Amino acid sequence: MKQIKKLLVDRDIELFIGQVLRTGVITACSIALVGGILYLAQQGAASVPDYAAFKGEGAEYTSFGGIFRGVASGSATEIIQLGVLVMLATPLLRIFFSGIAFAMERDKLYVMITTLVLGIILFSMFGGLKV
Repeated sequence: MKQIKKLLVDRDIELFIGQVLRTGVITACSIALVGGILYLAQQGAASVPDYAAFKGEGAEYTSFGGIFRGVASGSATEIIQLGVLVMLATPLLRIFFSGIAFAMERDKLYVMITTLVLGIILFSMFGGLKV
């Protein structure tokens, strides 16, 4: 009986993590689609940019503050970037919830491994971010 209960709990956690992944991907794609439609509406008739000279992206595209300020002002490119951020956050949430599931099962080794993986990913993502 105890093993059946454990299987049901494991199954519930797997279903929850699967739902988090589906919701994250659908949300990210929806945000990016809205941003893409707005971009075409705002910039669709613009002339072709000059690609002879390289111009790097400013902080409005590469920092959280810039992206959120742009979204608040209705900028299409920042809305697309928000969709990318949500897409990047989706697998991070999966790792986080997996760590919680391992903690609920009292599996210390997998909690440590999951925490290490999450830490490495977060460090590599935010280690070189512009402020």
